[in-house]
Amino acid sequence: MTRNISISPLTATAFAPYGDVLNCDGDPDKVINAGLCGRFHDRAKVDVGDARVGISLFRSKLRQLPYQLDLVERHPDGSQAFIPMSMDPFLVVVADADLQPHAFITNPGEGINFHRGTWHGVLTPLAAPGLFAVIDRIGDTPNLEEHHYDTPYFINF
Repeated sequence: MTRNISISPLTATAFAPYGDVLNCDGDPDKVINAGLCGRFHDRAKVDVGDARVGISLFRSKLRQLPYQLDLVERHPDGSQAFIPMSMDPFLVVVADADLQPHAFITNPGEGINFHRGTWHGVLTPLAAPGLFAVIDRIGDTPNLEEHHYDTPYFINF
C-alpha cells in the first residue's frame, strides 16, 4: 500500500494548529539602530516549562523528494524552533493528534516553531548547507517521544 502526501506552501494560517511561522512579512514592529534595522518582535512562543532555553546549531544531511516519512517525533515538555542559516526552503512535516501527517515547504529564509507536544518530522533540508539554529528546551528530564509508521508515507509536490 502506498500512502502519498502533497506538499503545501507554508502559511501562518495553515500552520497555526502546529506552531508559528518565523518570517519578516509586513512592516517591522519597531525600527531600531538609528533607523538601520527593522525588528519583527516576539514572533514565536518559546515554551520550555521549568527548564531553560537553549540555542543549538544542527547540521543535517540533505533529503530529496519524494521523501519517505516513516518517523515523527514530539517534545512533550517544550517547543522547538528550526531557523535556517541560509535562504533555502526546507520541508516541514507535522501530524495531527491521530498521527495523520501534513507537509509544508517554507519560503526562503523562513523558520518555524513547533508548539509543545506537536508531532513533527525530523529536520529535512532540501538544499545545502543544511545548517539550522534550533531553539528548544534544555533540561534534565527526557523530552522526546517517537512514533514509527508501519507503512511509510511518500511526500512530493
